[in-house]
Amino acid sequence: MTDEALSIQRTEHRLPGRYLLVTLTFLLSLLLYIDRVNISAAKESITASLSLTDKQFGWVISAFALGYALFQTPGGLLADRFGPRLVLASVVSFWSLFTGLTAAARNLVSLLAVRFLFGAGEAAAFPTMARAFYSWIPMKERGTVQGINFAGSRLGAAFAMPLVAWMITVLGWRGTFLFWAVVGFGWALIWYLWFRNDPAQHPRISPTELEYIRQNRQQAKDDKSGQPKLSVGVLLRSRNMWLAMVQYFCSNFTFFFALSWLFPHLKKTYTLTPLQAGVFTAAPFVFAALGNWGAGMLVDRIYRQGRWVLSRRAPAMVGFFLSAVGLVISVYMQRPETAVIFFSLALFGADMTLPPSWSLCIDIGRKHSGAVSGTMNMAGNIGSFVTGLAFPYLQDWTGSNVPFFFVGAGLNLLAVVLWTFVRPDKALEEY
Repeated sequence: MTDEALSIQRTEHRLPGRYLLVTLTFLLSLLLYIDRVNISAAKESITASLSLTDKQFGWVISAFALGYALFQTPGGLLADRFGPRLVLASVVSFWSLFTGLTAAARNLVSLLAVRFLFGAGEAAAFPTMARAFYSWIPMKERGTVQGINFAGSRLGAAFAMPLVAWMITVLGWRGTFLFWAVVGFGWALIWYLWFRNDPAQHPRISPTELEYIRQNRQQAKDDKSGQPKLSVGVLLRSRNMWLAMVQYFCSNFTFFFALSWLFPHLKKTYTLTPLQAGVFTAAPFVFAALGNWGAGMLVDRIYRQGRWVLSRRAPAMVGFFLSAVGLVISVYMQRPETAVIFFSLALFGADMTLPPSWSLCIDIGRKHSGAVSGTMNMAGNIGSFVTGLAFPYLQDWTGSNVPFFFVGAGLNLLAVVLWTFVRPDKALEEY
């Protein structure tokens, strides 16, 4: 047997390269949400240290969401233009820098600026990962991969609540932020050294896997004639784009509450210790991860039956309905255990909507999937920005937190209706 044949045989027995890609993006999703929820777990320490009110802290939370929303589409465009390898390594380094600089904040103004720039840095992460998946992941694996990826973000949030609460007691809130900044720089270096924008350029991918990817990824079937150049006009004229944006606004309204206000809400409402509140807050995120995994597999299972449109619509519509039910019931529970059970149902449902939503962006965006997913995520995080302020302000205006949960439930039901009009089988410029 020739040396070349022996080399090919050894390569065939390696773990598939796309599995390693998904492992790296899963770990990044974990880190991304640990970095994001640090601020919520550290709320009491930060507000005491910087003398902030709840409303001022609401602006700190929303400053992140605003930066995150505004830089979604630019981040996606950068990924489409320069490739996921350089862009993802750069943005992870950028946001890790501002994770560390959060520890240097001395007043409300400096904290607002740092969290806005931190959000701007994180903005390109998921659109860039979506662009990497377009080149590396076969269509029939798309839903599962998206489900695994977003499950990482939810597990990151779940682990962060009790973990960060403990770390703050050991390192202080400033030391905790510095620790996670260093972790981010390490991930960025590993990504840049390992990843390649095109799997054909990767020195350690097997010929068999490369051929499998080429034959089953979307461009092998749908992009032979190329795509027209993306413009703002194409985005704004697309009905699919508008439907994706509005339904994702509805989804993020629910999820961002869990990410930002659930910890202090449970702690105050049920008179819990920080560690108790952290454990209770973690539970819904575990169920959110299960929602992602389950919906991702459901997306692929229905797709393999030849029902492309239904594979995106059905999981999303079921998820939004469950989220509405869970939100309404949770607010009337008298004990933290039962409140968390029903809020877990709400977050399970809300996260069922993610694999179909992000699969839809790759379906309709194709080579422009970075920009399309970024635009959808921009709209979703306008919902996050609204949530960060809506909860404390509605509570102040009405004297109750009940109206907030009913607003969230109403948005979820609106999204159920919107998904009946979504057409994943139509390209961005076609519908």
